[in-house]
Amino acid sequence: MALLQTDLLIAVLSLAVLYSFVSPDAQGDALYALKGSLNASQLTDWNQNQVNPCTWSKVICDSNSKVVTVSLSNMGFSGTLSPRLGILTTLQTLSLQGNGITGKIPEEFGNLTNLTMLDLENNHLTGEIPNSLGNLKKLTYLILSQNNLTGAIPESLSNLSNLVSIQISSNRLSGQIPEQLFQVSRYNFTENHLNCGINSAHLCESDDGGKSHKSKTGVIAGVVGALLAVLLLGGFLLYYMWKGRHRGYKREVFVDVAGEVDRRIEFGQLKRFAWRELQLATDYFNEKNVLGQGGFGKVYKGVLGDNTKVAVKRLTDFESPGGDIAFQREVEMISVAVHKNLLRLIGFCTTPTERLLVYPFMQNLSVASRLREVKPGEPVLDWSTRKNVALGTARGLEYLHEHCNPKIIHRDVKAANVLLDEDFEAVVGDFGLAKLVDVRKTNVTTQVRGTMGHIAPEYLSTGKSSRRTDVFGYGIMLLELVTGQRAIDFSRLEEEDDVLLLDHVKKLQREKSLDSIVDRNLNKNYDIQEVEMMIQVALLCTQSSPEDRPAMSEVVRMLEGDGLAERWEEWQHVEVTRRHEYERLQRRFEWGDHSIHNQSAIELSGGR
Repeated sequence: MALLQTDLLIAVLSLAVLYSFVSPDAQGDALYALKGSLNASQLTDWNQNQVNPCTWSKVICDSNSKVVTVSLSNMGFSGTLSPRLGILTTLQTLSLQGNGITGKIPEEFGNLTNLTMLDLENNHLTGEIPNSLGNLKKLTYLILSQNNLTGAIPESLSNLSNLVSIQISSNRLSGQIPEQLFQVSRYNFTENHLNCGINSAHLCESDDGGKSHKSKTGVIAGVVGALLAVLLLGGFLLYYMWKGRHRGYKREVFVDVAGEVDRRIEFGQLKRFAWRELQLATDYFNEKNVLGQGGFGKVYKGVLGDNTKVAVKRLTDFESPGGDIAFQREVEMISVAVHKNLLRLIGFCTTPTERLLVYPFMQNLSVASRLREVKPGEPVLDWSTRKNVALGTARGLEYLHEHCNPKIIHRDVKAANVLLDEDFEAVVGDFGLAKLVDVRKTNVTTQVRGTMGHIAPEYLSTGKSSRRTDVFGYGIMLLELVTGQRAIDFSRLEEEDDVLLLDHVKKLQREKSLDSIVDRNLNKNYDIQEVEMMIQVALLCTQSSPEDRPAMSEVVRMLEGDGLAERWEEWQHVEVTRRHEYERLQRRFEWGDHSIHNQSAIELSGGR
């Protein structure tokens, strides 16, 4: 019994020790030790009394408050690396490039078994590359260039089967390069004293990731060839431009926007951003830069190196069965959708653990924010602007549904996904994102992407979306524009049963109480006939049967004043008939529910 108690005590103590290594206290202590060793006085919010580091700058935690990213690039540190950092076993990214860090790389870094990126480039590190780094089985990026490292490259690095890039140029390394490292997709061993081996000597001359194995003579020949190619290509382009002027020739590298010929975009303009570039642009995805958050992830405000303002969407729940190539193919398909009322995609970024999309920054944010989050002193959306937003959004969706190739279903049309440019023109965002994420990982509903209150009933029940599900969401967005309210508002339970905005508007429309529908922030500065027309279009778009809803091209025509009266008269007839039938069945149900004997009589009076 005593032996059993001793074993139990040891087990409990072991668990306590293990917990101490992963607890917020231990994480905070380890990072605070790093701050001290780096002489990092700049990190003023890394407070020893605030041991949970998840609120500290340059630190990112997961949903379980475990540290996964520490990014301290180009901070001007001059100290050393703390070995206590080795207890952060959940760490995935450690980026310290561009500082003046001295001393050795701690052996304890080999305990960071979840690490996918280790970037210590451009410091003053000395000593050998620790053999323990061979334990980092998940490591994909190892960047140690531009330091003063000595000794041989550890043979253990050959065991890193997930490695896609190893950059160790400009050090003082010597000895044999392990042959297996030449199988890595990108490598750079130049400006060292390394022995590449008899069969791989030519590979040590490469400083472009091992892709071009050319000598200086080959480079010169390549440059000359490239110049000739440019001259030839220029001649062909001039020829075709001249030919086009005489034969109406149109270059296929441009996409003409149907109905909106004032905007064109050239293929190949999509930029692939580096992860580090977007880290710097968003201040390491600082929460202060969050513009919004939805089912697809967070959106951060960012500023690129050329001072261009951008919005960076950091996707969650993405699926990429074919890796970067599959993701890039889907992104390029979305980028083909070019229209003045669609948000233009600037570029993207992929890493083994991240998928990001980069868009222009919309300084007037979203329609939803302008309807419901107006700060004191800011103007509200006037009625004229709301009409323009309704028409612009309809035109953007019409393009996605009917003119884009391939056709794109948005799947989450709502005021929060309609942005406003500097002229308050509507710009539809987030279209096509459902193609880039794994719908099986969503916690909302199986096979359904969208926002409750905006989701068409058939999509919610079957998981099958169509262009008409977008039409339903658009109709709800029109009601948001008119009322300024959310699609679902539980505060209405205090006065009535209509939690859904759609039901609430239908009721007030039947009661002919249009004045009580319109957003009070408009202060009655609107045309009541135009309000009625917009509500009519909204109700046509939100019919329960998808077959009864108009196509977006028809919606555009109705908003422009063509065909609404006829469609509305037809809808009223159907709706009145449907409502009378519903009320008749309800009365019959209520009557039968309170008359047990009469129920029996009804059953007995059936067919004989």
